Amino acid sequence: MPDPCYTKFNNTTDMTTTPLNKEFSDFCAQQDAQNTIQLNITKYCFELCDALVSNFISESIRRHEFLMPSSDKQEYHAACIEDLKDGRCGYNFTIDTGRKYHKIMMNANGSRSVHAFVDRKTGEVYKPASIKSPAKGVRFNLLIIKEREFVLENCDWSGGYLYKNAYYAS
Repeated sequence: MPDPCYTKFNNTTDMTTTPLNKEFSDFCAQQDAQNTIQLNITKYCFELCDALVSNFISESIRRHEFLMPSSDKQEYHAACIEDLKDGRCGYNFTIDTGRKYHKIMMNANGSRSVHAFVDRKTGEVYKPASIKSPAKGVRFNLLIIKEREFVLENCDWSGGYLYKNAYYAS
């Protein structure tokens, strides 16, 4: 006599061919693709932050080297150059993630300002209109390889590349 707590389930239908399972598997595949895109956008935002810090350091070194020969504070400029070469610059860029945008924040000696906004789903880069919202008009798209390479090669710590949009002029 079979155990009353045990019920044998015998399903002869193939679960992979039902329309409901096909829709669910398509949904899962779509979600995986969207998650991958969003992770890539976050990765590109971190790459942008690194490029901005690198630009700040190289521009600061260039400025100190320019000022050093004519200055009576050559030791000061030499010390600043050494600090910059060691990565001590007082500036860094971070990402604050909101509901719709990644905010690229510039942190400079205790003060913070918005450098750019990046749409979390599309990778579109906007210049800031205020600390809370982006300006209208997409400047770049980090998901487009050619635009992303242009941004990472030509970005500057002060954000000038967001205002002149030389990419589209060339």
